[in-house]
Amino acid sequence: MEFFDSHAHYNDEKFEKDRAEIIQKIYSENVTKITCIGYNSRSSQMALELSKQYDFIYATAGISPNDIKNVKIQEIDKIRSIAQQQKVVAIGEIGLDYYWEKENKTQQKEFFIQQIELADELDLPIVIHCRDAVMDTLAILKNEINPKNRGIFHCCMLNKELIKEAVKLGFYISFSGNITFKNAKAKEAIEEVPENRILIETDSPYLTPEPFRGMRNDSRNVKLVAKKIAEIKKLDLAEIASITYQNAKEIYKI
Repeated sequence: MEFFDSHAHYNDEKFEKDRAEIIQKIYSENVTKITCIGYNSRSSQMALELSKQYDFIYATAGISPNDIKNVKIQEIDKIRSIAQQQKVVAIGEIGLDYYWEKENKTQQKEFFIQQIELADELDLPIVIHCRDAVMDTLAILKNEINPKNRGIFHCCMLNKELIKEAVKLGFYISFSGNITFKNAKAKEAIEEVPENRILIETDSPYLTPEPFRGMRNDSRNVKLVAKKIAEIKKLDLAEIASITYQNAKEIYKI
């Protein structure tokens, strides 16, 4: 049984002291593919470097809505350069976040749209961060997205209507450790996602699932996300592992 962690951040400073050791442990526990996600030009470059260092790690390049403060739109040219390299499999994470960032909505939209256009230019999928910005995110996707260029709603909000619309648009839905939290209303959201569109992720080092909540997350815990989905979908863990593995390979064109 092998697992694909479709969204993790081994370019994060929380792995600075033991990155190589953790990555080795992850692979030895059957997490045999990981996508390391960029969120600004520096982290995107580091994701690329990690993908060169480890055969089973792939990279994305993008500027997240939480990383555009004091950043000029020309920074996207750096993302373009990184994204043209081998093993970069998506533009992301990109999107809108009105929870943490309320004062720069216009700037967020501009960066989101230009990076969607970059993804179309390079024929890459997009990885979407959406928090408290459902209506604007969907409006931009309906107007800007190339129908051939699908993508992923990463750590998808447990919002049944969002999931319905995202699936209609051809997107994949990725779930993280928050679905295991005691107060999570995950059942209806997960049931809404067709098997051929569902993905698992850790968002490491964040969103550590129960029973390890509060500790630093890593990709070994993707199995706990898969286990929760298997329970809700009434499938074996091995089936969910296989389904999500193949789905991630498809959307990332691996």
